Amino acid sequence: FDGATRVKGPNYEAMVGNIKVMRDGRDVRVMNPEKRLYTVQRMPMTEAAIDTGLTGDLYISLAESVSDTAWAVRIQRKPFVDWIWGGCVLMALGGLIAATDRRYRVARQVRQQAAVAAGEGPAIRVPKAGRT
Repeated sequence: FDGATRVKGPNYEAMVGNIKVMRDGRDVRVMNPEKRLYTVQRMPMTEAAIDTGLTGDLYISLAESVSDTAWAVRIQRKPFVDWIWGGCVLMALGGLIAATDRRYRVARQVRQQAAVAAGEGPAIRVPKAGRT
């Protein structure tokens, strides 16, 4: 944590943190979470800095100011968050494959042929005309 600086936005005032993320002694990324105070409502909001990756996301947010130069910082690592979207795509693909399965079309044709053979009416039913 390299401190926070005051920034004035269009409708808010913010303290922007400067946090260096390091791995094995090397700088990987600089992240800038914000603690905003909107001027009209006087409502504080936290804007987390998010580093997304294939194996997980890193969330960093400024919690509360402990003193003029110190802040409480929340750091969370959430593994495989983006893989949730891959699961959704996989389920949609499975549903599409199941819906286009030939066995469903054949079973419907067999039922229609059986209904026609039993004299239950035409294979294709025409809806009755509605009231005018």
